[in-house]
Amino acid sequence: MNKLWALPWLVLPLAAHAEAPSFTIEIKGHLFYPAELEIPANTKVRLIVINRDPTPEEFESYELNREKVIMGGAQAVIFIGPLAAGDYPFFGEFNPKTAQGLVRVVP
Repeated sequence: MNKLWALPWLVLPLAAHAEAPSFTIEIKGHLFYPAELEIPANTKVRLIVINRDPTPEEFESYELNREKVIMGGAQAVIFIGPLAAGDYPFFGEFNPKTAQGLVRVVP
C-alpha cells in the first residue's frame, strides 16, 4: 500500500513550528542593553535576557504581560508576541529607576 499521501501531513506540522526569531537583551550595571529593541509586528519572538550583573534582576512589563527573575550571571528565555505595532515598555523590578527599556514593534 502506498503511503506517500501521508507525507504532506508530516511536513506541515514541522513548518508550522519553525523557530521564532531571537533577540537578545543584556543587563549590565542595572541597565538594559539595548534599552530599545525593535521587533517585527504580528510575529512571535524569542527574547533572550542575559544578566551580566552579580545580582538578580526581574524583567517586568505590564504591557507585555511578562515577568521573569533572572539570577546574577544567568539568562532566561521569554517568548513575546505576536504583537500589534506600538511601544511596549519594560523595567527591572529590583532597579526600576535605572533598568528601563522599550520593545518597539514595527510593521
